[in-house]
Amino acid sequence: MTLARPASPAALTDEAAALAHVRSIATASGSSFLWGMRLLPKARRHAMYAIYAFCCEVDDIADDVGATEEKHRRLAFWREEIGRLYDGRPTHPITLALQHPRRCYGLPKAEFLAVIDGMEMDAREDIRAPDMETFRLYCRRVAGAVGVLSVHAFGAEEPEAQRLALAEGDALQFTNILRDLREDAERGRLYLPRELLLRQGIESRDPMTVLQDARLPAVCRDLAAMAEERFTEAQAL
Repeated sequence: MTLARPASPAALTDEAAALAHVRSIATASGSSFLWGMRLLPKARRHAMYAIYAFCCEVDDIADDVGATEEKHRRLAFWREEIGRLYDGRPTHPITLALQHPRRCYGLPKAEFLAVIDGMEMDAREDIRAPDMETFRLYCRRVAGAVGVLSVHAFGAEEPEAQRLALAEGDALQFTNILRDLREDAERGRLYLPRELLLRQGIESRDPMTVLQDARLPAVCRDLAAMAEERFTEAQAL
Protein backbone atom coordinates (compact mmCIF):
# COMPACT_ATOMS: atom_id res chain seq x y z
CA MET A 1 0.00 0.00 0.00
CA THR A 2 1.33 3.43 -0.91
CA LEU A 3 1.35 5.91 1.96
CA ALA A 4 1.39 9.71 1.91
CA ARG A 5 4.85 11.21 2.40
CA PRO A 6 6.05 14.61 3.60
CA ALA A 7 8.16 16.86 1.40
CA SER A 8 11.68 15.93 0.32
CA PRO A 9 14.10 15.52 3.28
CA ALA A 10 17.16 16.71 1.37
CA ALA A 11 17.59 19.87 3.44
CA LEU A 12 17.21 18.18 6.80
CA THR A 13 20.58 17.76 8.50
CA ASP A 14 20.36 18.25 12.27
CA GLU A 15 19.01 15.73 14.75
CA ALA A 16 15.97 17.80 15.81
CA ALA A 17 14.88 18.21 12.19
CA ALA A 18 15.52 14.51 11.60
CA LEU A 19 13.28 13.57 14.53
CA ALA A 20 10.58 15.88 13.23
CA HIS A 21 10.91 14.24 9.82
CA VAL A 22 10.46 10.66 11.04
CA ARG A 23 7.58 11.72 13.27
CA SER A 24 5.88 13.33 10.27
CA ILE A 25 6.25 10.09 8.28
CA ALA A 26 4.63 8.10 11.07
CA THR A 27 1.82 10.63 11.42
CA ALA A 28 1.19 10.86 7.68
CA SER A 29 0.93 7.08 7.37
CA GLY A 30 -2.25 6.90 9.43
CA SER A 31 -1.06 3.51 10.70
CA SER A 32 -2.83 1.98 13.70
CA PHE A 33 0.68 1.34 15.10
CA LEU A 34 0.95 5.09 15.70
CA TRP A 35 -1.32 4.92 18.74
CA GLY A 36 0.88 2.30 20.36
CA MET A 37 4.00 4.33 19.62
CA ARG A 38 2.49 7.38 21.34
CA LEU A 39 2.20 5.42 24.60
CA LEU A 40 5.95 4.85 24.79
CA PRO A 41 8.36 7.04 26.79
CA LYS A 42 9.68 9.88 24.63
CA ALA A 43 13.08 8.42 23.71
CA ARG A 44 11.65 5.00 22.86
CA ARG A 45 8.81 6.64 20.95
CA HIS A 46 11.35 8.53 18.84
CA ALA A 47 13.20 5.26 18.24
CA MET A 48 10.03 3.64 16.93
CA TYR A 49 9.24 6.61 14.70
CA ALA A 50 12.70 6.26 13.14
CA ILE A 51 12.41 2.48 12.69
CA TYR A 52 8.96 2.91 11.17
CA ALA A 53 10.18 5.64 8.82
CA PHE A 54 13.02 3.43 7.62
CA CYS A 55 10.57 0.59 6.91
CA CYS A 56 8.23 2.94 5.04
CA GLU A 57 11.10 4.25 2.94
CA VAL A 58 12.34 0.87 1.73
CA ASP A 59 8.82 -0.54 1.38
CA ASP A 60 7.92 2.34 -0.93
CA ILE A 61 10.92 1.48 -3.09
CA ALA A 62 9.85 -2.16 -3.40
CA ASP A 63 6.27 -1.14 -4.28
CA ASP A 64 7.30 1.49 -6.82
CA VAL A 65 6.19 0.81 -10.38
CA GLY A 66 9.55 1.96 -11.73
CA ALA A 67 12.27 -0.08 -13.39
CA THR A 68 13.78 -3.00 -11.47
CA GLU A 69 17.30 -1.61 -11.91
CA GLU A 70 16.27 1.69 -10.32
CA LYS A 71 14.71 -0.12 -7.36
CA HIS A 72 17.91 -2.07 -6.82
CA ARG A 73 19.94 1.12 -7.02
CA ARG A 74 17.79 2.83 -4.40
CA LEU A 75 17.86 -0.19 -2.09
CA ALA A 76 21.62 -0.36 -2.51
CA PHE A 77 21.78 3.22 -1.26
CA TRP A 78 19.97 2.16 1.90
CA ARG A 79 22.24 -0.81 2.39
CA GLU A 80 25.21 1.56 2.22
CA GLU A 81 23.45 4.12 4.43
CA ILE A 82 22.89 1.53 7.17
CA GLY A 83 26.61 0.83 6.96
CA ARG A 84 27.29 4.53 7.41
CA LEU A 85 24.91 4.62 10.38
CA TYR A 86 26.90 1.91 12.15
CA ASP A 87 30.16 3.62 11.21
CA GLY A 88 28.88 6.76 12.94
CA ARG A 89 28.51 8.88 9.80
CA PRO A 90 24.86 8.78 8.63
CA THR A 91 23.83 11.17 5.86
CA HIS A 92 20.04 10.76 5.65
CA PRO A 93 17.49 12.26 8.08
CA ILE A 94 16.13 8.80 8.92
CA THR A 95 19.53 7.41 9.84
CA LEU A 96 20.34 10.63 11.71
CA ALA A 97 17.21 9.93 13.77
CA LEU A 98 18.39 6.34 14.29
CA GLN A 99 21.77 7.35 15.76
CA HIS A 100 20.62 7.65 19.37
CA PRO A 101 18.44 4.49 19.34
CA ARG A 102 21.20 2.51 17.68
CA ARG A 103 23.64 3.42 20.45
CA CYS A 104 21.26 3.29 23.41
CA TYR A 105 19.13 0.26 22.55
CA GLY A 106 21.61 -1.87 20.64
CA LEU A 107 19.53 -2.06 17.46
CA PRO A 108 21.04 -4.96 15.47
CA LYS A 109 22.49 -3.93 12.13
CA ALA A 110 21.65 -7.35 10.69
CA GLU A 111 17.93 -6.73 11.19
CA PHE A 112 17.97 -3.50 9.16
CA LEU A 113 19.80 -5.36 6.41
CA ALA A 114 17.28 -8.21 6.63
CA VAL A 115 14.44 -5.75 5.96
CA ILE A 116 16.30 -4.53 2.87
CA ASP A 117 16.86 -8.16 1.80
CA GLY A 118 13.11 -8.71 2.02
CA MET A 119 12.43 -5.65 -0.11
CA GLU A 120 14.99 -6.93 -2.61
CA MET A 121 12.90 -10.10 -2.92
CA ASP A 122 9.90 -7.95 -3.88
CA ALA A 123 11.96 -5.71 -6.18
CA ARG A 124 13.71 -8.56 -7.97
CA GLU A 125 10.50 -9.93 -9.48
CA ASP A 126 6.83 -10.23 -8.64
CA ILE A 127 6.51 -12.90 -5.98
CA ARG A 128 4.04 -15.55 -7.12
CA ALA A 129 3.18 -18.59 -5.00
CA PRO A 130 6.61 -19.00 -3.39
CA ASP A 131 7.54 -22.35 -1.88
CA MET A 132 7.10 -22.55 1.88
CA GLU A 133 10.79 -22.05 2.62
CA THR A 134 10.90 -18.86 0.55
CA PHE A 135 7.61 -17.70 2.04
CA ARG A 136 8.91 -18.09 5.58
CA LEU A 137 12.20 -16.39 4.70
CA TYR A 138 10.32 -13.45 3.20
CA CYS A 139 8.15 -13.08 6.30
CA ARG A 140 11.20 -13.33 8.56
CA ARG A 141 12.82 -10.47 6.68
CA VAL A 142 9.95 -8.05 6.19
CA ALA A 143 8.12 -8.68 9.48
CA GLY A 144 10.31 -10.61 11.90
CA ALA A 145 13.22 -8.21 11.51
CA VAL A 146 10.95 -5.25 12.28
CA GLY A 147 9.72 -7.07 15.36
CA VAL A 148 13.25 -7.71 16.61
CA LEU A 149 14.19 -4.05 16.11
CA SER A 150 11.03 -3.03 17.95
CA VAL A 151 11.60 -5.17 21.04
CA HIS A 152 15.11 -3.72 21.29
CA ALA A 153 13.59 -0.25 21.19
CA PHE A 154 11.14 -1.32 23.90
CA GLY A 155 14.07 -2.39 26.06
CA ALA A 156 13.32 -6.13 25.96
CA GLU A 157 16.47 -7.99 24.92
CA GLU A 158 15.85 -11.40 26.50
CA PRO A 159 15.77 -14.46 24.19
CA GLU A 160 12.05 -14.80 24.94
CA ALA A 161 11.47 -11.28 23.61
CA GLN A 162 13.07 -12.15 20.28
CA ARG A 163 11.01 -15.33 20.01
CA LEU A 164 7.91 -13.26 20.76
CA ALA A 165 8.87 -10.74 18.08
CA LEU A 166 9.35 -13.45 15.48
CA ALA A 167 6.13 -15.28 16.31
CA GLU A 168 4.11 -12.06 16.35
CA GLY A 169 5.80 -10.91 13.15
CA ASP A 170 4.83 -14.10 11.33
CA ALA A 171 1.26 -13.96 12.61
CA LEU A 172 0.79 -10.34 11.56
CA GLN A 173 2.41 -10.86 8.16
CA PHE A 174 0.28 -13.94 7.41
CA THR A 175 -2.78 -11.86 8.36
CA ASN A 176 -1.66 -8.96 6.16
CA ILE A 177 -1.23 -11.31 3.21
CA LEU A 178 -4.80 -12.55 3.62
CA ARG A 179 -6.10 -8.99 3.98
CA ASP A 180 -4.24 -7.70 0.90
CA LEU A 181 -4.86 -10.58 -1.53
CA ARG A 182 -6.67 -8.44 -4.10
CA GLU A 183 -4.37 -5.43 -3.79
CA ASP A 184 -1.33 -7.67 -4.22
CA ALA A 185 -2.90 -9.51 -7.16
CA GLU A 186 -3.45 -6.19 -8.90
CA ARG A 187 0.30 -5.61 -8.51
CA GLY A 188 1.00 -9.02 -10.04
CA ARG A 189 1.92 -10.60 -6.70
CA LEU A 190 0.68 -13.74 -4.97
CA TYR A 191 2.22 -14.44 -1.58
CA LEU A 192 0.21 -17.55 -0.73
CA PRO A 193 2.61 -20.51 -0.31
CA ARG A 194 2.66 -22.93 -3.24
CA GLU A 195 2.21 -25.92 -0.94
CA LEU A 196 -1.08 -24.54 0.42
CA LEU A 197 -2.36 -23.92 -3.09
CA LEU A 198 -1.40 -27.38 -4.30
CA ARG A 199 -3.00 -28.96 -1.22
CA GLN A 200 -6.34 -27.64 -2.52
CA GLY A 201 -5.58 -28.60 -6.12
CA ILE A 202 -4.71 -25.10 -7.36
CA GLU A 203 -1.78 -25.28 -9.78
CA SER A 204 -1.94 -21.80 -11.31
CA ARG A 205 0.50 -19.15 -10.13
CA ASP A 206 -1.33 -16.32 -11.89
CA PRO A 207 -2.61 -14.00 -9.14
CA MET A 208 -5.92 -13.04 -10.75
CA THR A 209 -6.67 -16.64 -11.76
CA VAL A 210 -6.08 -17.84 -8.20
CA LEU A 211 -8.20 -15.00 -6.83
CA GLN A 212 -11.19 -16.26 -8.84
CA ASP A 213 -10.72 -19.94 -7.95
CA ALA A 214 -13.55 -21.42 -5.87
CA ARG A 215 -10.99 -23.34 -3.81
CA LEU A 216 -9.21 -20.18 -2.62
CA PRO A 217 -11.20 -19.87 0.66
CA ALA A 218 -9.81 -23.25 1.77
CA VAL A 219 -6.26 -21.99 1.12
CA CYS A 220 -7.02 -18.86 3.13
CA ARG A 221 -8.31 -20.96 6.02
CA ASP A 222 -5.05 -22.92 6.03
CA LEU A 223 -2.96 -19.74 6.17
CA ALA A 224 -5.28 -18.29 8.82
CA ALA A 225 -4.66 -21.42 10.90
CA MET A 226 -0.91 -20.85 10.55
CA ALA A 227 -1.39 -17.26 11.73
CA GLU A 228 -3.48 -18.40 14.70
CA GLU A 229 -0.78 -20.90 15.65
CA ARG A 230 1.88 -18.18 15.68
CA PHE A 231 -0.40 -15.81 17.65
CA THR A 232 -0.88 -18.58 20.22
CA GLU A 233 2.88 -19.13 20.44
CA ALA A 234 3.41 -15.40 20.98
CA GLN A 235 0.78 -15.24 23.71
CA ALA A 236 2.44 -18.13 25.54
CA LEU A 237 5.79 -16.30 25.84
